[in-house]
Amino acid sequence: MSERPAEESVLRSKRTATRYQILVEVADRQPAVSQQEIADAVGVTAQAVSEYLRELIEEGYVEKHGRGRYEVTKEGVDWLITRTDGLRDLVTRVSEEVVGQVDIDTAVAATDVREGETVSLSMHDGVLRATAGGAGGATAVAVTDAAAGTDVGVTNFEGVVDYELGTVTVVSLPRVRDGGSRAVAPDRLRDLAADHDLLAVAGTEALAAVRAADRDPDVRFGTRAAVREAATKGLDVLLVATATELSALTDELRDGNIGYEVVDAARE
Repeated sequence: MSERPAEESVLRSKRTATRYQILVEVADRQPAVSQQEIADAVGVTAQAVSEYLRELIEEGYVEKHGRGRYEVTKEGVDWLITRTDGLRDLVTRVSEEVVGQVDIDTAVAATDVREGETVSLSMHDGVLRATAGGAGGATAVAVTDAAAGTDVGVTNFEGVVDYELGTVTVVSLPRVRDGGSRAVAPDRLRDLAADHDLLAVAGTEALAAVRAADRDPDVRFGTRAAVREAATKGLDVLLVATATELSALTDELRDGNIGYEVVDAARE
């Protein structure tokens, strides 16, 4: 008969699991080991700990050096490592293959939703929304109750949420020594910003230009990732960027298959 996998050998019985726990506690506390402290940590009696230690000593996993003084042997360490590696493999498998298959996302409830109810999914203003009922092209099942306007957990997705990717309009500014924010017409920036869902800046010159146009940016930090994510969720973004930032920003957009155009907003 083949030997059972290490992760099963630890979990196959309470006795085996207790041996593992006690050996871990001895290794952690050695050489001065209190059997009562181990008993409290593991959840068994001090008498049971004494019996387990006697067995571990007989099997060569633990050495006793006097009253209350124990040490895990090399064989004991090897036993722990083998079983720990097995447990780690089991945890990874459960996490990736079992729990990972139960995808739960978060949406905003467009209507009151009850746990277990089928909901229709849609994307509005870059936010996933759930509406009670399964009439939409994309559906899921609510895993929580939610009042309209609050967050709701959803799972068991079917269909595809139908929405278009957003686009990015880029205004490139020169560095300050070449004109900086003064090279851009504030009226032009205001008009462009009015036609987009979000206004993002990258670079100090860009921030100064937007403020000169009496606008506050929606995005100032983490601009590359934020602009890419916003466009991925269907929002149109006006991106004002200093020329030195432009290459990295457009690379990010191309990597995300996000459409963009660079426009001229220079002063006439």
